[in-house]
Amino acid sequence: MNIKGILFDKDGTLIDFMASWMPAITEAANHFSNHDPVIASEMLAASGYNKELQSIVSGSILAAANNQQIADCWSQFLDIDPDQTMLAKLDEIFQHHNLHSSVAVTDLHSLFEELTSRGIKLGLATSDSEQGAKKTLGALQVLAQMDFVCGFDSGHGIKPEAGMVQAFCRELGLNADQVMVVGDNTHDLHMAHNAGAKLAVGVLTGTSRAVNLHEADFIIDNVADIPELLDNIQ
Repeated sequence: MNIKGILFDKDGTLIDFMASWMPAITEAANHFSNHDPVIASEMLAASGYNKELQSIVSGSILAAANNQQIADCWSQFLDIDPDQTMLAKLDEIFQHHNLHSSVAVTDLHSLFEELTSRGIKLGLATSDSEQGAKKTLGALQVLAQMDFVCGFDSGHGIKPEAGMVQAFCRELGLNADQVMVVGDNTHDLHMAHNAGAKLAVGVLTGTSRAVNLHEADFIIDNVADIPELLDNIQ
């Protein structure tokens, strides 16, 4: 098995989902609800936040969707439309936290150095915005190690469509059967399968448990385990 490229999801895969995203999600919900705790609670519940367990439901809007889909869901509880004004404010809040609240799941710099030393190209495909993704990677000081970065607004379609994987392959001269896709939700796995990627790898640092990722070729605890996985399969 000759893996020449790894395309990572961001949230829950490279960064700790709850530690990194709950400050942003909470601030955004409070902003749009005008700090009405009842409305904010309804918005969060409808989009996937389980208040009792203080967790995000696997595969939910907050776990897997893009900003437009979050806006569409939340606007049901508000007197505003999910238009460009709402999207711009949502993106502003999220990008601020991408820069200031992101918590890596491991030493990403060392991991990426190890992978590139093996001749592997690295990419990131997220349901966040491309600029938000770059701010996160910049804050974690690993942006320069990424060969490819795209978000829901990069023009390659959205997950679970195949376009992000296809763009990664196209820009780096790879074939899909040389690519491993790594993510914490089923939409990452489905994207991999839809694109014909060689491997779809599930990771348990996000909002999913192993039972939710049964369609993965392999399931690992943390992206730090990827070098060992490669040693075992190549």
